[in-house]
Amino acid sequence: MNMIHIGDTELSVRQEGQGPPLLFVHGFPLDHTMWNQQITEFSRDYHVIAPDLRGFGASALGSEPMSMASLADDLAAMLSALQVTRPVAFCGLSMGGYIAWQFWDRHSDRLDKLILCDTRAAADSAEAAQGRRETATRLLRDGAGELIEGMLPKLFANATDNAAPKLIQATRRVMESTQLQTIAAALLAIAERPDFEPRLAEITVSTLVLCGEHDLITTVEEMQQVAAAMPNARFKKIGGAGHMAPVEQPAAVNRAICEFLERRV
Repeated sequence: MNMIHIGDTELSVRQEGQGPPLLFVHGFPLDHTMWNQQITEFSRDYHVIAPDLRGFGASALGSEPMSMASLADDLAAMLSALQVTRPVAFCGLSMGGYIAWQFWDRHSDRLDKLILCDTRAAADSAEAAQGRRETATRLLRDGAGELIEGMLPKLFANATDNAAPKLIQATRRVMESTQLQTIAAALLAIAERPDFEPRLAEITVSTLVLCGEHDLITTVEEMQQVAAAMPNARFKKIGGAGHMAPVEQPAAVNRAICEFLERRV
């Protein structure tokens, strides 16, 4: 892991391999380790870059307000600091997908391809956004236990619950290690994210949309609609997975990503 100074913070970044740059952006409230199976696979042929977003993992939170746009700007600044000049394939899960929309909007010259895993383009409803704000206030007072216990059952398919309890416990440990100020800041940023559904037809970059077949947070139907609205997107359902498809079914996800990246069209 390298520490990269970016504006008011330092980002912890894992880099492996050589070749075309492939950027993995984690979900909420996780860190780069959710991509371990992808890092191992793709570092054979790609320059894999897997940062901890500000405040997550080993990265510092910094003093600036957090937004999906500012997190996208952090990533662009990180690529400059790492002297990555080639456009990247950007792979984001859930919140990482929210950042991907902003990266396309603000740094399209740095973007070669998009891989969107278990995420959505729509903004929160007013009710959902208010719920996030209330959760952010409450967890700063009471801790993140309620949030974590509420999230974990929604992240994984039932088959994963039964067959891979160690995966779930590892995810729990990462969530529990995330500082409360970061979780609260991210909740507020997610609540304020813009609606990208009206802009999907503008996104002409080659895109792969992946979704676990049992995802309860971003459903297959919703993600199929996102892919259908984008001119150069293809959709792939990942069997036996919930919201954490790259963790639950890494072989299937890696195969889909590999086929997509190797396509010449």
